[in-house]
Amino acid sequence: MSVRVAADKETGVAVVTLDRPARLNAIDLPMAAELRRTWRALRYDDSVRAVVLTGAGEKAFSTGLDRDAVVPQPSSPYMQDDPLLTIGPKANDLWKPVVAAVSGMACGGAFYLLGEAEFVVADTTACFFDPHTTYGMVSAYESVLMAQRMPYGEVARMVLMGNSERIGAERAHAIGLVSELTEPGGALAAAVRCATVIAGQPAEAVQGTVRALWTTRESARERGFAQAPYLIALGNLSGERQAALFTARRPGGHRTR
Repeated sequence: MSVRVAADKETGVAVVTLDRPARLNAIDLPMAAELRRTWRALRYDDSVRAVVLTGAGEKAFSTGLDRDAVVPQPSSPYMQDDPLLTIGPKANDLWKPVVAAVSGMACGGAFYLLGEAEFVVADTTACFFDPHTTYGMVSAYESVLMAQRMPYGEVARMVLMGNSERIGAERAHAIGLVSELTEPGGALAAAVRCATVIAGQPAEAVQGTVRALWTTRESARERGFAQAPYLIALGNLSGERQAALFTARRPGGHRTR
């Protein structure tokens, strides 16, 4: 299993852990399916009133889609399937609050998950970036989700700079992407503390508030998502060229701000 769930019946908090640390918690197709099953199961577990989402290991929360994942696609570029589109809690109609705890890297497809969390707690090792453009890919869904969490200029800079620049934890906190900053290794405990407080409030009121907050963002998100498949089809380089660019990447060829 690549997704672990530990629920504390006393506090009402479940900790969901992406558990592929050897692959920097990159999401392959089995993990994507496990995430969908996990969120659906938590919908029906009334003992869980709040969720913390984190990644195993110290190096990464998640680095998005596993580059080795084989995703079958129809021949038409206008009908491309995105295996990450339904991995988040909101995509699975879970209206219980989710607090993300981030250590290390969070990049690319990780934003599908961070974009559907209520807020993000991070330690000072965290860094956020989106390498799509560097490797000849359109950042579409990721950009839409992050544009609802960050100032437009910060999103534009992150996604257009690609793998050349990363947003450090302190900068992420300053622009509002991260709501609480901790010392290294402290993000999970801090996120659990927040989730425990939330879980202590009346469940119906909390879930209704989550749904109301999401509704304020939903129409803009749906408009952006509606255009994304066409933008991806028009803007992505061929898979072979993407792979060549990825293979030729320079270790450490970036700066953190």
